[in-house]
Amino acid sequence: MSVEAGSIDPDEARRMASALHLEPGLTVQELNWDEDAEPALRAGIEAIVGGEMVDEDFDDVIDVVVMWWRDDDGDLVDGLVDAIGPLADHGVIWLMTPKPGRDGHIESEDIADAAPTAGLQQTSTISAGSNWQGTRLVAPRSKR
Repeated sequence: MSVEAGSIDPDEARRMASALHLEPGLTVQELNWDEDAEPALRAGIEAIVGGEMVDEDFDDVIDVVVMWWRDDDGDLVDGLVDAIGPLADHGVIWLMTPKPGRDGHIESEDIADAAPTAGLQQTSTISAGSNWQGTRLVAPRSKR
């Protein structure tokens, strides 16, 4: 599932992905990828961690989940619960959703409602490219 390097500026890709606070050697699982996913962010993630992201078939512990989600992708709570399964105790889910005004946008209130229902806490939101924003979700401290 390696990202095509083509026309992506590697420095820009790393800068974009640096907002995710990743480290070399982390296992990053990518869920719900589609053609509209931000290629520069994906390339930057792989450059920082030093390897390809794994897909939903990976059967070991995951440090970080990058989950692309659009309003027509189904129930967000169900998607988040599924993403938690292989997540390490101090793991992080980066929920990537289209920015306001873009096709597939999910209201921030919907994320705020879904996260605690799935057993997660929202901690921050970042810009993740021209069309995407990322919401950092973690298990509340009492559950860690």
